[in-house]
Amino acid sequence: MLYEKITKVDLDEIRELQPPDWDDIIPDIEFYINLSFCEPIKATIDNIIVGIGTKIVFENTAWIAHIIVRNQYRNNGIGFLLVNHLLDTLRKQSIQTCSLIATSLGKPIYAKAGFRVASEYLFFKREKPWIESDFSNKIIPFDEKYRSAIYDLDREVSGENREILLEVFAKKSILYVSNNIVEGYYMPDLKEGLIFAINDEAGLELMKLKYSITDKAVLPFENISGRDFLLNNGFVETSIGTRMIIGKDIDYKPDRMYSRIGGNFG
Repeated sequence: MLYEKITKVDLDEIRELQPPDWDDIIPDIEFYINLSFCEPIKATIDNIIVGIGTKIVFENTAWIAHIIVRNQYRNNGIGFLLVNHLLDTLRKQSIQTCSLIATSLGKPIYAKAGFRVASEYLFFKREKPWIESDFSNKIIPFDEKYRSAIYDLDREVSGENREILLEVFAKKSILYVSNNIVEGYYMPDLKEGLIFAINDEAGLELMKLKYSITDKAVLPFENISGRDFLLNNGFVETSIGTRMIIGKDIDYKPDRMYSRIGGNFG
């Protein structure tokens, strides 16, 4: 089996690997191709792409995402080999920690590769109409003077230095600012719409803004106030995903995560 970087030439063939219960994978693969800190790879046998995967590298941490095996090649250990190949390349880069979000199908593969469970993510969908209410006057559009505060807040909550990712989306973020302090931010254009906040007041107000127009939600099990907010506003829990980690633990705060980025970044 041969491992190579994915290029735009591969996209048409990669469409054939699309899992039926996933969102369209091509925009994500294109995103990875265009960013220096992401490396999507393909595994080929006899010039056929049989699997793909991606590593996303920040400072001392990384994520693995989009491990997908062509349907007719499953149950042959290809997913496990892909994961181990990506882990080997991360070790050569001296990356201390690697995380991922596992589906029920992928979880045994990642556990076999050495990943351990770090947390669970709860998935919700709206089943009742949204009740309109006023938004806080502490919610403001992005201001350049708050950029470093956004990065600091993200680092405090995520336990990672993700400036290289956030800088692409920061200018369209929405902030919760109290006494000139950024207490929360919402990045609607970053995948599912990331919301981090240092307290419930900021987090729940930003959730109110987001879920006035959005019908699906995902957040860590530990965020009880966020979960209660969704359940009290017409959402029901539909499924669970597993956050897994290998290497050094990350000092992150899942109870301050009011909406995740997506299955590729947590």
